[in-house]
Amino acid sequence: MSDKELSPIVIDFATEGKELNESWLGLFGMGIKEIIRGLFGQSTVPVSVRGSRSDVDPFTTALRGEKRYIEAAKKYGLDNPRTFKNKAQLDSAISQFERHTGINWPIK
Repeated sequence: MSDKELSPIVIDFATEGKELNESWLGLFGMGIKEIIRGLFGQSTVPVSVRGSRSDVDPFTTALRGEKRYIEAAKKYGLDNPRTFKNKAQLDSAISQFERHTGINWPIK
C-alpha cells in the first residue's frame, strides 16, 4: 500500500456534546501509536489532531514526554537516573492531559 492510499488518522478533541465511546478511544490509541512510530521514522500514516489549543497543548506535551522517555530508555537503560527523570516528567504530562481532557492516556 502506498502512502497515497493510507487513510489519515484524525484525533478530534472537539467532543463537546459528543460521547467518548470505545470506538473513539480505540482510534485515539491507534493514533498515538502511529504518531510515536512516526517520531522514530517507522510510520508514514498521516495523523491530524484537532481541537482547542487548551486540549491539543497537553496532548503534544505528553507525546513529547513519551518520545524523550523512549529515547532515554534506549540510550541509558531503564535503571539510569536520566531515564527515571524522563519517566517522572512523562507521568506529570500524562496526568495534566488526563485532568484537563478527562480522557485516560492509553499507554501505561
